[in-house]
Amino acid sequence: MLGSVALGLVVGVVGTGVHRANDPWGLVLAYGTVLAAAVLTRAWGRARAMVAYTLALAAMVLAMGFVRPGGDVLITDEGIGYAWLAAPALVLVVAVLPARWFSDQPRVGRRDPEQPS
Repeated sequence: MLGSVALGLVVGVVGTGVHRANDPWGLVLAYGTVLAAAVLTRAWGRARAMVAYTLALAAMVLAMGFVRPGGDVLITDEGIGYAWLAAPALVLVVAVLPARWFSDQPRVGRRDPEQPS
């Protein structure tokens, strides 16, 4: 779970710095990073890891945008800034996917092609 928190903090910092790089493409890259890290977190653990990642991501985005002086330069009062503030909600896309997609266990009732019949 500590790895999920660290991943959320790093993705929050990188995404906040990148989301305005090239108008739409920086945001697309930042969103892709959020989703890729969410998939990694889902593969690492269950619900607690996802919650830890999401809270760390949201805390870092909000801290960089509103707590420190000059945060209004990083997250501006424009559509792209508001879109980046919604980034932690993207984790819900991965959270609702079936758990079996992230499991190493074979599905019950499925025949292994390497085993003789």
